[in-house]
Amino acid sequence: MSADPKWEFHIKRLGQQQRTNRQRTIGEYIVLHNRVPVPSLSGMCCETRGPGDNSHAGNNRCVEAGRYPLSTQDGEKYVTIGYTTSRSTSALPRPGLLLGSTGNRVAILIHPGRGFLSSIGCINPCQAVHEALDDIDFDDSRRRVIALIDDLKSHLGHSFPSQNGHPIPGAFVSIE
Repeated sequence: MSADPKWEFHIKRLGQQQRTNRQRTIGEYIVLHNRVPVPSLSGMCCETRGPGDNSHAGNNRCVEAGRYPLSTQDGEKYVTIGYTTSRSTSALPRPGLLLGSTGNRVAILIHPGRGFLSSIGCINPCQAVHEALDDIDFDDSRRRVIALIDDLKSHLGHSFPSQNGHPIPGAFVSIE
């Protein structure tokens, strides 16, 4: 891994929230270009409950704190290139980015969320969710994910992959 990322999605986890029998981890994120913060690309994010665990798939935990390379996502529900322009929550494929090197975990994505949480290990960028009763707004979350993808394309230029399913050189997610 490159010592100095060109593009980084940095998450600082803040704690846990619980609504009835559901839990989520909340955090703040900011994008960095060559280690310089980009305040216009910041907000909160939600993940499934902690603590992080990469030891086995399907554990309903967030990923462990650490640094993960990014790739374009090539799935049926989420893609980085060619996602639907529809803002409907049921329209597919939705925008998303794939975290790599997640141990035994697979398909850990940054993707739009809605309601309390749309994640089984994935990351949902969102507006402020200061209380457990605060829901993720799908339109806002979708806009944030698209802004991340657009910024990656703009900042990395010709090194951004032209197809889904490829590593994004110099792009990482870091979680503390």
